[in-house]
Amino acid sequence: MSSRNYEPKPLFLERMKKLLKEDFDSYMKILKVPIVRSFRCNTNKISPEDLKKKLEEKSWKIKIPFKDFPEIMIVEGKWGKLVNDNEPSVSDNNEINSAQTKKMEDNKFSLGAGGRENNNNNNNNNNNNKLVDLSPGELGRAIEHLLGYYYIQEIASMLPVLVLNPKSDEKVLDLCASPGSKTTQIASRMENKGLLIANEVKFGRIKILAANLERCGVTNVIMTRKDGIALCKRFKEENFLFDKILLDAPCSGEGTIRSTPRTLEMWNPKTIENLSKLQKSLIASCIEVLKPNGELVYSTCTHAPEEDEEVVDFALKNFNVKVEKINLPLKTREGITSWEGKKYSSQVKLTHRVYPQDADTEGFFIAKLKKIK
Repeated sequence: MSSRNYEPKPLFLERMKKLLKEDFDSYMKILKVPIVRSFRCNTNKISPEDLKKKLEEKSWKIKIPFKDFPEIMIVEGKWGKLVNDNEPSVSDNNEINSAQTKKMEDNKFSLGAGGRENNNNNNNNNNNNKLVDLSPGELGRAIEHLLGYYYIQEIASMLPVLVLNPKSDEKVLDLCASPGSKTTQIASRMENKGLLIANEVKFGRIKILAANLERCGVTNVIMTRKDGIALCKRFKEENFLFDKILLDAPCSGEGTIRSTPRTLEMWNPKTIENLSKLQKSLIASCIEVLKPNGELVYSTCTHAPEEDEEVVDFALKNFNVKVEKINLPLKTREGITSWEGKKYSSQVKLTHRVYPQDADTEGFFIAKLKKIK
């Protein structure tokens, strides 16, 4: 978290109260809790088992929160002596935090509460050895990160690709790809096979994308630098269609407040309105280049219905698509069907809202659309 205290604007608070109702207070509290240190194993270079072993040899405490997705990992700290015995350890802090939240039902995992549990039975832990936090930048400076064995990524950000579930024999488009978090994740799940097109419009951001793809050893990708709408138009002219498309759309970023508090200062309702128009244009362009029975995952890191359910509702009312049911490994909420006097299709209930207070993650919105023949 930044040392500066950013204050939410009154209209933002009003909107979140309307969205969350009785859960508003718990939402405001979780915004002040540091985010979990999560990362994703790059299975194109190393197995989750081998990576976990390497990191534990560094005295890091590694947790795999989802048994079905062993590539997703959390570092809860490292075993080491405290400089001052009165200094709180990570374990001490977790005992305090665990009283603030509860276990999720139906095996839906909460990264807070039960997720960051105190474990004093670790073999490395004794009277002179306590769980302490990693030093600033340690996760990014580690040789395993520099070699591309893992990618530092927030857990909610990993969910859209899990929903997309790309295969090694498919043609996949990542329309808004930089910095490459989801692009490298897609390549990993495709086992560096098939065809992956990663597009980014800004030159500065495409350099970051290229660097991350190289570090992670991605070899099945073609990078393009073009306006997303114009690129899809060109694909349509050439009848070049995709099995799957990820549209992780530019958004107002309301879900990133915990990691980027400055979002509160930048928040503006006019920006939401303008982004909603852009998102509708982008999703329309994507659907045009999707194969019959092809699948499109639309995601944002915002809570604004204008950028979430309203965009999906637009797609449903203007194209031959349907919303697919999806399952996620943590607690989510169904999409809303009305906002500010607007009524949305009942199908948007099948979309998912990820709130920080539910699973101790960032906020996200995820929808899966299928193109009907």
